[in-house]
Amino acid sequence: LLETSPGVAEVTFVEKEPAERHTIISWEQKNSCILPEDLKNFYLMTDGFQMTWSVKTDDTPMPLGSMVINSISQLCRLGGSSMYSLPNAPTLADLEDDTDEEGNGDKPEKPHFDSRSLIFELDPCNGNGKVCLVYKHAEPVVSPDTEIWFLDRALYWHFLTKTFTAYYRLLITHLGLPQWQYAFTSYGVSPQAKQWFNMYKPITINTALLSEEADSFVNKLDPNKVFKSKNKTPVLKKKPLSQPAGSQKSHTSVTSAKTSSLAGNSSRK
Repeated sequence: LLETSPGVAEVTFVEKEPAERHTIISWEQKNSCILPEDLKNFYLMTDGFQMTWSVKTDDTPMPLGSMVINSISQLCRLGGSSMYSLPNAPTLADLEDDTDEEGNGDKPEKPHFDSRSLIFELDPCNGNGKVCLVYKHAEPVVSPDTEIWFLDRALYWHFLTKTFTAYYRLLITHLGLPQWQYAFTSYGVSPQAKQWFNMYKPITINTALLSEEADSFVNKLDPNKVFKSKNKTPVLKKKPLSQPAGSQKSHTSVTSAKTSSLAGNSSRK
């Protein structure tokens, strides 16, 4: 599909050998948790996933799409170590705030950076954030229930899917376009990323519109309302009273008659 898309070049898929079963078991023992069944089966087929593609701009390939799922050896825990190699350095757990709102109704409970949750990085997202496998309840025993969450660059959590299989389908559907995970946040993707979406995945970026009525795509601009001016009360200007033409003529004749008679009297005198 990608290779037949206009402008797409250098579609690269890195084939990886299946992960050894003992490698998966040792990872589970090291982290004291059990991998979800669908993710475990994925690693038994291929130890991670990597696919990239570029677009041609002025006949020069520019890297654009990237689909990555870390191998079992790179499925590292977040928040378990200090950010710096200094003693008493701050950790992600220091960001925890007891006043944070917990999940209610429509919003699921967010993961925690401290010991309450186990968080493992699935996808580094080219530095735009991190897609994480989250065990939300780690005390007193790690719950086998996991979810896939997106951690943005501001360290805010955004829920993606309940299972790894559902996330894998999302990853393939969005073709690994840059910042596609931000489509599931309240602030959405950047204008530049939206242009790439409109070019290669126009349906995906308009999923909210597709659920509405068909005529919602039609521009319902009403020129009569747009260009309608405010109703102004007309100002009446006072005009001099007009007289009938006949009366004006009679008045003129009377005046001229009086003037001629006065002139005759003065000449007689």
